[in-house]
Amino acid sequence: MRKKFTDKQINILDVAEELIAKKGFDGTSVRDICSKANINVAMISYYFGSKEKMMSYLYQYRVQRTKESFSEFAQTIKEGKPEMQMKEIVNYVISLLFKYSYFHGFVTQEMRTLDNVKDDLLEFYQTCVGRIDEIVKRGIVSGVFHNAPKSEDILTMIIGSTLFVIRNKNFYEIYVPANNDAQYMKEAEQKLKNSTLLSVFALLDYDAD
Repeated sequence: MRKKFTDKQINILDVAEELIAKKGFDGTSVRDICSKANINVAMISYYFGSKEKMMSYLYQYRVQRTKESFSEFAQTIKEGKPEMQMKEIVNYVISLLFKYSYFHGFVTQEMRTLDNVKDDLLEFYQTCVGRIDEIVKRGIVSGVFHNAPKSEDILTMIIGSTLFVIRNKNFYEIYVPANNDAQYMKEAEQKLKNSTLLSVFALLDYDAD
């Protein structure tokens, strides 16, 4: 069952996410969150149980918000050509994962296997696959795509490649020279977008002419 968040919980989660994105999970204390959210420390226990449990709520909240934003995004590109739509989908998913890459520092396998989180993730993945499938079919009909790979395989490649880069910075930074972390993330994201688009369009046998 989908978790319904109150306005107060949403405010706390938004504040927690902002701080964790800047300072990391370990570097963000409950007092930091409460101070910025202008609440009593006891409110964390009241609403979430603990800082660690709050992360599960935050993960679920972010997945729910991501599903909503993806649906809105899909509407904005629905009139575009199939090749443009595919490019936008690939770039959108990669940008999304990079934007919330700090989750991978503290989201445990246990969180990802909680039934409510698992259901939200499954629904989001299926929504993405459905949208990709529509684009592939339109591209085949219009003649710009000459091959129709499984849409779930396209999504798996996009997400899998992105998570590999995020989780293996010590490897990928060898090939993405940068002076600081912010520059690295920007350059790594763009490099990955370029290579993933080449791979996806090759699978689709895209005819640029």
